[in-house]
Amino acid sequence: MTPPEIVIAGVFGLMIGSFLNVCIARLPRGGSLMTPASTCPSCGRLIQWRDNIPVLSYLLLRGKCRQCAAPISMRYPLVEAVTALLFVVQALMEPVPGIALASRLVFTALLVALAVTDLETFRLPNALTFGGLGIGLALSLFTPPGVVEAALGAALGAGLLLAIRWGWHRATGTDAMGLGDVKMLAMIGAFLGWAQIFLVLLLSTFAGAVIGILVTASGRGSMQTKLPFGVFLAIAAFVASLFGRAILDWYLGLLII
Repeated sequence: MTPPEIVIAGVFGLMIGSFLNVCIARLPRGGSLMTPASTCPSCGRLIQWRDNIPVLSYLLLRGKCRQCAAPISMRYPLVEAVTALLFVVQALMEPVPGIALASRLVFTALLVALAVTDLETFRLPNALTFGGLGIGLALSLFTPPGVVEAALGAALGAGLLLAIRWGWHRATGTDAMGLGDVKMLAMIGAFLGWAQIFLVLLLSTFAGAVIGILVTASGRGSMQTKLPFGVFLAIAAFVASLFGRAILDWYLGLLII
């Protein structure tokens, strides 16, 4: 991939990140993504286009509304910048522009939106999980993992978490996770295929356990503290989208030896 193409991927990521902020703000409340136009959360005034340029407007305005000078959450430029960075990483790993790269970028955008929404609200909107599931299955008709593996991945992802959820509830009388996590792993399976589901589940569980231990050790919670598991699923799925095949090949090589 040439330097101009990498720049284009980054700029595209900034624009998509701006749209993801709208999704994160409105979908948990059941709001429309089309209307109304963006307004300041504090004074309600319309945000002009020059104040809505990803990252740049935030820096020029010093993180404040032009109209009322109320502070604007750092989440907005962070989501835009992180999305741009992740898009560039995906572009570098998929050097030939085409439907395979498009699929990875859509997947990455969904992961960012789901992770931040879960972090802020402990919710994983159906519009993102079910919508992403449908998109992943549709794209699998034209690009890896292929429609059969994608369908198996979706079924396995949902089935595994449903089984874990049922077993935990049977043993403890409480729910180990929400149904949103089940739907999210099904979506991940549709994009990555069934073989990657085990890797994503292993990595996300490990990350969740480490964070849980750190939260407990810091005195900010206990082992019963609720954590946004969707965040860990998103991180694990992104890693798997980049290195999953290599990790699986390495592991299978160890077993053969």
